[in-house]
Amino acid sequence: PNLTTLMATLAGNLFELGEVTALRVLDIDLPASYAAQFPGPKFGVAGTREKAGVHGRPIIGTIIKPSIGLSPKATAELVDALCAADIDFIKDDELMADPPYAPFDARLAAVMPVLHKHADRTGRMPMYAINISGSIDEMRRRHDAVVAQGGTCVMASANWIGLSGLQDLRAHTAVPIHAHRNGWGAMTRHPALGYEFRVYQKVLRLAGADQLHVNGVQGKFWEPDSSVIASAASCLAPFAGVQPIMPVFSSGQWAGLAPVIHDQLHSHDLMHLAGGGIIGHPDGIAAGVASMREGWEAAREGIPLAQYAQSRPALRIALAKFGGPNA
Repeated sequence: PNLTTLMATLAGNLFELGEVTALRVLDIDLPASYAAQFPGPKFGVAGTREKAGVHGRPIIGTIIKPSIGLSPKATAELVDALCAADIDFIKDDELMADPPYAPFDARLAAVMPVLHKHADRTGRMPMYAINISGSIDEMRRRHDAVVAQGGTCVMASANWIGLSGLQDLRAHTAVPIHAHRNGWGAMTRHPALGYEFRVYQKVLRLAGADQLHVNGVQGKFWEPDSSVIASAASCLAPFAGVQPIMPVFSSGQWAGLAPVIHDQLHSHDLMHLAGGGIIGHPDGIAAGVASMREGWEAAREGIPLAQYAQSRPALRIALAKFGGPNA
């Protein structure tokens, strides 16, 4: 059971053959007895929910922005405001790992007391996926620092730490791994080259990812909604006895998109992350978080957003601010 050899066999020098002008990996399946020899997710959907303390609905979250220039103190202040709004999940930007203006250790030291303060208040630890991307030794050290201070999640840029890096982190981890897929577009965007997402998520599932980005519906990136929904569904679909992983919707998201996801995915096992859709709410962060939850309540109850928003100011103002076809 060697994942690098599996990938070299599946998608190695075949791409280099001179007579081939287009080649795309559409799917892969494995015998359950073979797949069971790989680490697989340690936490997956169920373990992520347990660590986050969120059941029966999507996990609502946001991203720490800006990705450059934010000091540890400013980061902690933003985390404090987000946690005061009872947000479920916060993640670092993929560009924020260990920069000189906000070193990892200083950022962690600033943020963790804030998370514990709100955990004491609510009885539920906010899940913060702090970016530990780096060499294997760096990731182990950073992971251990997170766990020692009571953190409940770590994040890594899956494409750039590599499959072996992800497998090593999976073997070492005591908390869920939030896999960021930045760079994935280079592997899939041309329809005649690369991989389908269903293949990609299966490989990362084997390596041990627990949560994986799938893009966002009606977002800022190139991908059509049908592809985004199919990607999320593939993360939750059965695969060779390997447990499902949590799909992460992100990019241009806001409360009004909850019915789009709900009606097409037919599941609430997901993370719905909104940056401006929460932090840019005209009535502030707490209203932004409330609007996201209200959007999902309306979607799951089958009530039109405009009707549900009549008695819910946070959702009503989000609809007016962010608009769109579901407003």
